[in-house]
Order: sequence, then C-alpha cells, then structure tokens
Amino acid sequence: MKLTKEQISNGIWILAIVLILFTPVGFYVRVWVNKVVATVISADEVDEEEQVSVKNYHWNLVGLDGKSINLQSMKGKVVLVNVWATWCPPCVAELPRFVELYTDYKDKVVFAFVANDEKEKVEAFLEKKGYKLPVYFQASAAPPEMQSSTIPVTYILSKDGKIVVDKTGAANWNSDYVRNLLDKLISE
Repeated sequence: MKLTKEQISNGIWILAIVLILFTPVGFYVRVWVNKVVATVISADEVDEEEQVSVKNYHWNLVGLDGKSINLQSMKGKVVLVNVWATWCPPCVAELPRFVELYTDYKDKVVFAFVANDEKEKVEAFLEKKGYKLPVYFQASAAPPEMQSSTIPVTYILSKDGKIVVDKTGAANWNSDYVRNLLDKLISE
C-alpha cells in the first residue's frame, strides 16, 4: 500500500497533536503559548460597583520554611494573592512576570503565592528557576470571596479589603497597568 502525501501530512499532524497533548514536550509548548498570550493580556480592575470586600480574613497559610501566617496579619495593606501549581502551564507561564513585579514591589505590597502542589515539587521548581518568592500552602480554606475552582487565579486587595482584581488565567503582571494600579492602591 502506497501512502499519499495527504496521508503522510495527516499522520504528521496527528503525531504533533499527540506530542503536545500527551507528553512532557507538550507541557513546555503549552507554557510557551501561555507566555505569548500573557504578554498581551493584562489584569483588569473589577468595576467599582462589582468589587466585593473580604469579610473574614482568617485564612491560615504555611510558608516553605514551615512558619504559619494568617491573612488577618495582612489586613490594612495592599495584598496580591496568586494561587498556582507547578503542573499548571498558565501558572508557570506567568511566574516570570510575577518575579519582576515582586522584585520591585516586595517592600510596598504583601505578596502571597499559594501553591496547590506538593512542597518538594514546589521547592525543586523554585530552585531550578531561581525564583525567590514568598510561597505558602493552605492550612485552612480561603475566604469565600477568594475561592476558585480554577488556577491560576490572582487577587489584588486594597487596604480596605476590597477585591480590586480577580483574574483567572495567565496575565502580564508586570505591565504598566498593574504597576499603576498598585501605585494608586499604595497611595490610598
């Protein structure tokens, strides 16, 4: 049986799709695609009339160092919370922009990168990438206003506890828009 050019072409496309969907090579392709998408997508501020306030700040988190903190200790400050995992392509794609933002704003904004993953995997990932971020694990349920069944999800809270940004999916967190928004929230 002789194969036609069309059959060979279809076979190559099927092989490429299988590689992207079902192999580790595909993970890196999905990360790359999400990075490209995230360069043009910036997080948007929630319309003021739709902003909700976090009523209960009691959310226990445990840092990589084993120390416990509670979201309550962040009340009255500008807070950025990102829920992510090492196995999530959009999460991995947006982390370099978070690192850049964190480097410039770590003394002005409270950052909490909440990992939905095993501690050993997170530590190995951060070490491999050279990321120095404040990473935590959930020790209790997040406040109802900050619960999501999807990751990555990022919240920016104002000093008075309003959720100003509620973004699901990868975004450019080091954009001028985000920096201007943080500057505005810090000055309030």
